[in-house]
Amino acid sequence: MAKARSNLRNEEPAATGGLWHQPTLLNLLADVLFACGGIFLAWAALGALQRLPVFPLREVVLVAPPAHVPVEQIEQAARSAVSGNFFSVDLAAVRNAFEALPWVRSATVRRVWPDGLELALEEHVAAARWRHTDGSAALVNAQGEVFAGEAPNDAAALPNLAGPAGSAAEVLARHAEFTATLADSGRHIVALTLSARRAWRMRLDDGLIIELGRDSQRQPIAARLARFVADAGNLPGRLGKLRSVDLRYPNGFAVSLATRAPRPAGAASPEQSS
Repeated sequence: MAKARSNLRNEEPAATGGLWHQPTLLNLLADVLFACGGIFLAWAALGALQRLPVFPLREVVLVAPPAHVPVEQIEQAARSAVSGNFFSVDLAAVRNAFEALPWVRSATVRRVWPDGLELALEEHVAAARWRHTDGSAALVNAQGEVFAGEAPNDAAALPNLAGPAGSAAEVLARHAEFTATLADSGRHIVALTLSARRAWRMRLDDGLIIELGRDSQRQPIAARLARFVADAGNLPGRLGKLRSVDLRYPNGFAVSLATRAPRPAGAASPEQSS
């Protein structure tokens, strides 16, 4: 029995000696530890450098003077958003602070060595006044974007647009289309509204209200408006001053009169449709 136990002990594998007897693995582990330590030290040194009172930011330089944004608002945004030094300042946060100002469409901020920031502002160009469904007022820029801001001095010359949320670009595009259609008539659009049911209504500079209704492939609004413009020149002389026109008919339109044209003796009463 003792001999059998001896044979079993001889068949066991020899001990490897553990990790300390594998120099290749130890060298690799040491390299990894040294690399991690170097990265940590560099990160700590950079953080300490950023916290030191060196390379302070002293000025924010405007590329061009703004037309609508008061300088006081720019200074206030700079004081609240610009923090840290030349290297640690968060340019994205600074840009967002300036873009939150009324009339600012976009802002570009970049570092200028050794102690400044350069600020370029793109301002909105007001194309129309906008009325939200809750009655609050805003402005629409040339790209069809609604923005908040004080109305400019020439706001009285801007058309009044209104519609559901997200429809400003569509309403602005339709305004341009309808304006081109009305060009030969000498009339101008003062207000254009798109209802929640997708029905269009406009008011012209002479006070005339035009009910355009909803657009469709069978009865396009553009065709109905063009037909009215073609006939509108003779209507005041035949009927009198028009108060409103309803174009929601497939083959004609209905009119409402503000004043009637004088009728020759014996002439029949004019119909309020065409």
